[in-house]
Amino acid sequence: MAMRKLGGLEITRPLLAVALVAIVLLLVEMSGTYRGLSPDTLRTNRGDLRVDCSESLRDERPKDRLLGGLLSPEFDEASCLSRDQSAQYWKQSNHTPSPYLLQKLRNYESLHRRCGPNTELYNKSIEQLKSNASTRPSECNYVVWLESGGIGNRVISMVSTFLYALLNDKVFLLKRPDDFHGIFCEPFPGTSWILYSDFPIQDLDGFDISHPQSYGNIRKNNLLRNDMDAAKHSLPPYLYLYLIHDYSGFDKMFYCEEGQRLLRRFAWLFLKSNRYYVPAFFLNSEYSEELSLLFPEKATVFLYLSRYLLHPTNSVWGHITRYYESYVANAKQWIGIQVRMFGFAPFPFERMVSQIINCSLTGNILPEIVEEESAAPTTSGTNRKAVLVVSLHSGYFEKIRNMYYEHSTTTGEVISVYQPSQEKEQHTEKQSHNVKALSEIYLLSFSDVLLTTTFSTFGYVAYGLGGVRPWLLLKPENDVDPSCRQSLSAEPCFHFRYSYDCKTRKHVDKGALVPCVKHCEDFTWGVKVVDETLVIRRH
Repeated sequence: MAMRKLGGLEITRPLLAVALVAIVLLLVEMSGTYRGLSPDTLRTNRGDLRVDCSESLRDERPKDRLLGGLLSPEFDEASCLSRDQSAQYWKQSNHTPSPYLLQKLRNYESLHRRCGPNTELYNKSIEQLKSNASTRPSECNYVVWLESGGIGNRVISMVSTFLYALLNDKVFLLKRPDDFHGIFCEPFPGTSWILYSDFPIQDLDGFDISHPQSYGNIRKNNLLRNDMDAAKHSLPPYLYLYLIHDYSGFDKMFYCEEGQRLLRRFAWLFLKSNRYYVPAFFLNSEYSEELSLLFPEKATVFLYLSRYLLHPTNSVWGHITRYYESYVANAKQWIGIQVRMFGFAPFPFERMVSQIINCSLTGNILPEIVEEESAAPTTSGTNRKAVLVVSLHSGYFEKIRNMYYEHSTTTGEVISVYQPSQEKEQHTEKQSHNVKALSEIYLLSFSDVLLTTTFSTFGYVAYGLGGVRPWLLLKPENDVDPSCRQSLSAEPCFHFRYSYDCKTRKHVDKGALVPCVKHCEDFTWGVKVVDETLVIRRH
């Protein structure tokens, strides 16, 4: 056997081979160890190792494609990529859906498969509806969502109506408007949530507050009473619920315990709303126990139900991910700024710009600039923050972009500012506009930090979907600019609450009845579901 001398030692070839194998295994082990460490840990343990920290923080986050069991595994991934990929982009949540909610959703999916469009039970129910005969609750009972307002209003009302369906074991269907085609994937496995065009009631788009079959008008005319015995009285074949912001006191009786019991007697309900009326269920004793089981962390309703229900189609998801990967993926932090101005509440442009900047600086969201210096050349490895400005107009984007383009920052960070679109006006009736709007909502929902203006349902959907408690740019009162304020929860605001208490027959403060429902920070007439622990800490 050949012999070699190495440093005075005689080594055989087999022994040399064993040594080399041992060295290779050691190197592999060390490599695996370093791959499992964060860049900061690497820098601490090996001072000579330089790591590029500009890599997106999203890459370090776990990618639970089923969102903790929230989503069904039955879908084909390729048919709706956003369903499986969204978790890669959202900020990691500290919340976990309750086992009770997960089981409720699986049970609902079974119900929808049995009762959804083109099933035997659905067709049977349609025939009963066509006969215009009185229909009583059966194995399959339906609530059909009718659209109203822009995409923000539509989404918050869809989520609210889906919760109503869950609480009452009803099948949730939607009358999809033409400008909503190709926006969302089907959310329920093996079935559809779309009301087909051959539905026997053809004038659903014309249903409004004056419709004779509306719950409010029927109650107003005393044609329907809570104590009606369905066995003795003939009930209408369907009922229409009008829950738009200008609804009447009779329409608002929908929120009463006695009203809810009455509505369960109908096999078909048609519901039109532009509100997030979820807080009303937390104020209704009929649902308090069930809601506590579904949502032990009460301020997670929109987070879970929106992520369960709403998945952009592949074409829309392509818009979203291409923009993200092009402009955001390598940023250390992603900051969203959403600005919406309303004609009924005008606000000077320069004051809003000042408020955005002041909020960003006082909240330590963006760094200050060095006024006397121009922007210094950037070098590899410089920390970069990406800012997404979403507004119908370009002015806010231009002001913030120029500020950081022309000056260095006190922290040495590079601030990149982007705006995906500048539509100037809202055009909800155009499908292309809705694609852009939904894309920007999702891009905002990926933010690590989010600033939004008051009263905007667009902003509500963005931070609710992302589970990010936003910084609210509050309107000044008495010419005093308030500091921005971080919201108590990522739940949307129920703007036009009802103040009538059904039990005492008096008007009461709905924001003071239960610990988890408080007045909205951005609209004091409204109420929202909040994190009770944060309420205690703030006071």
